[in-house]
Amino acid sequence: MSNLAKTDAPTGADKQLRGNMLCVLAIALFATGFPAAEVLLNTWGPISLITIRAVLACALLVPIWIMVDGYKTVMAAPWSRALGIGAIGFGVGMVLLLVVQDITDPVSAALIAATMPVSAVLLEILFDGRKLTLNFAAGAVLVLVGGFIATGAELRGGTFGPAIVLGCFASMMFAWGSRQAVKGLPNMSSLGQTASTLVGAMLFCMITFAAFTLMGWEGTHGAALGPSGWSLLIIYAWGAMALSQAFWLLGVSRLGIGIASFHLNASPFYVMLILLMTGGSWDWGRALGAALLGVGVVLAQRKRSVTRHSVPSVPGG
Repeated sequence: MSNLAKTDAPTGADKQLRGNMLCVLAIALFATGFPAAEVLLNTWGPISLITIRAVLACALLVPIWIMVDGYKTVMAAPWSRALGIGAIGFGVGMVLLLVVQDITDPVSAALIAATMPVSAVLLEILFDGRKLTLNFAAGAVLVLVGGFIATGAELRGGTFGPAIVLGCFASMMFAWGSRQAVKGLPNMSSLGQTASTLVGAMLFCMITFAAFTLMGWEGTHGAALGPSGWSLLIIYAWGAMALSQAFWLLGVSRLGIGIASFHLNASPFYVMLILLMTGGSWDWGRALGAALLGVGVVLAQRKRSVTRHSVPSVPGG
């Protein structure tokens, strides 16, 4: 049985440590998609690129899920619920964030994305009985400040307006989708939760692509890819989406969406490290932001600072 689908059930501090390590791995993989997308968007439209990304991610995960859990388990999965979670949570979230960046600018999009922990914590307060304590509140503030610093963006440099409403809604959808994939599909393995909900996101992206094509809107063009282009697309689809999402949901099952979402704000720091290995430069601002974020994550989980009803783990996890 794959370690991705079934793991020994950790408890207490061990469960917390594993959850944080899984989230670090998930966001590090997620960060590899940014440099890849920057190159691919030179010749591909955003709608066509996000659609082929989802298709390739599902092409990897669904066969693996069938081999690991078995064909009968896959066919007996609660598909209507999984597809709904994937389409509404991840599909809508992906498309809306893309629209926000298109109608504003990267600075505004980065700042809006850095507010996702707010959406995640609100969901836990409303539905999971989370109680805000001094340690958790202080940790959340450090995570938000660290995330803003890590983006390298300044408030005065952003173009804000009605788009911020769409951006915040997109963040809420991502947070809701991540929470529902674990809470709403408790009898499925983590691999099953990931694959089935990504199929829902893929279908939403395909419908969006078809609508854009029929309406003649921009963003659906593509281009032939050479070996380098295919390598970047595989990194973007398999590493930054398929594997990242699988590890992400495992982390959410152990930490809850609130704490797990804190790790998302470290993605600009991971991007900097990736670019550093390819000739980029060190950015002390991003390093400082990541350090503040790390302190915030630790502080928010300190002893009984996180008080909430338990989030069910994936079967065997």
